[in-house]
Amino acid sequence: MGHNDTFPSDSAREAALTAAGEDAIHLTRELIRRDSTNRGGGEGDERAAAEFAAEALGAAGLSPVILESADRRANVVVRVPGTDPDADALLVHGHLDVVPADAHDWSVPPFSGEIADCPVTGAPALWGRGAVDMKNTIGMVTAVVRHWSEMGLRPRRDIVLAFVADEEDSAAYGADHLVREHADLFEGCTVAIGEGGGHTVHSRSTNGDPVRLYPIGAAERGSAWLTLRSRGTAGHGSRPPRDNAVGTLAAAIARIDEHRWPLHMTPVTRAAIESITKALGVERAHGDIESNEAVDALIARLGTAAPLVAPTVRNSAAPTMLSAGYKVNVVPGEATAGVDGRVLPGAEEAFTAAMDELTGNRVTWEYAHGSPPVSAPVDSPAFDALRSALLAHDPEAHVVPVCLSGGTDAKVFARLGIDCYGFSPMRLPAGMDYPGLLHGVDERVPLDGLRFGVRVLDGFLRS
Repeated sequence: MGHNDTFPSDSAREAALTAAGEDAIHLTRELIRRDSTNRGGGEGDERAAAEFAAEALGAAGLSPVILESADRRANVVVRVPGTDPDADALLVHGHLDVVPADAHDWSVPPFSGEIADCPVTGAPALWGRGAVDMKNTIGMVTAVVRHWSEMGLRPRRDIVLAFVADEEDSAAYGADHLVREHADLFEGCTVAIGEGGGHTVHSRSTNGDPVRLYPIGAAERGSAWLTLRSRGTAGHGSRPPRDNAVGTLAAAIARIDEHRWPLHMTPVTRAAIESITKALGVERAHGDIESNEAVDALIARLGTAAPLVAPTVRNSAAPTMLSAGYKVNVVPGEATAGVDGRVLPGAEEAFTAAMDELTGNRVTWEYAHGSPPVSAPVDSPAFDALRSALLAHDPEAHVVPVCLSGGTDAKVFARLGIDCYGFSPMRLPAGMDYPGLLHGVDERVPLDGLRFGVRVLDGFLRS
């Protein structure tokens, strides 16, 4: 890559960024066409997508490496050298794998990468599995560094790009493998961006005026995927024993399902509520985030912005799986269940205590998979730079920090001491339920959203 740090002219800058936006559409489309479905349990194949990404980066004069953690479970990593060797490095991570898609449910073939108008907004969109989660981001980031190569540009700091496998399952074949076996690749990285924020959320102020919010993920709830097990006496269904394993487990599951988790306000969620209410002009009352009832009432007044904070004011646990028996007239000696728990930063001990109480004496529980909650500062230079990059291209927007209800690979990279933020910039038209398309049918991304994202990423990554 070249050594200049400015464009030769404003017109050249504009033309180059326009071309980069079109390149992002092309790259995202080709990534979608390379089926990288992750079915879980080790059954996935990211190799074709990884090879395409590596080839696209190689065309920019970079030297990406493909690292397989198992056969066909491929990761791509490359370092883009900056002009200041003393500056802290930045990690940009995204996942190549996608969740399964049943073609019978879709309006278009899910791996065709078709371009067609969105039925809700009428805007041209790119359709396909991964268009939102998250081949769009990989396409935009790759387009930006290819654009730098063509214009002879270099970023100020080293930027490490990591396009990984297995985020949609346990990260064992992706980010976790890289952090355990190749941590040296991330030397010097102090801040990271990945999925989980940067897109438009359309809302309205208390006066009815339209408001554009851009959430940036600054924290995540931890994952607590649990296996519950009860044991009892096996026997004939006509003479049921008193210690029926199924009944015991069912009672515990019912208690978990009905449990009202107590309020737990993290610094990020407090900052989110403060920012959102200010942007919407929602009046605050003293103590309105100090009790369950007050918080729920305040969130209800946030309209379409409510989902940005509602799932992250308390822990949660959702029963998701049940298994017992092999014949209807046989009482089984064991029953098991799966529970998807989500744990806020600082609320780990409270979650454990609650599960001990809710399961009772005759049901055991253990982690089938767990990852810790993570949090990054919202008063940092990194967050300020993310905000500035968005406002440079949407000056009337309101950038707000949020805690993500789910999880990303940030939990893994945070183990290296990296502050991780969710930032995949995308300006969206009103009426589009963008988060609702994640893992959904007819996943699609507006073409103009990709073009916008390239410009924002170019500004932030070179800051």
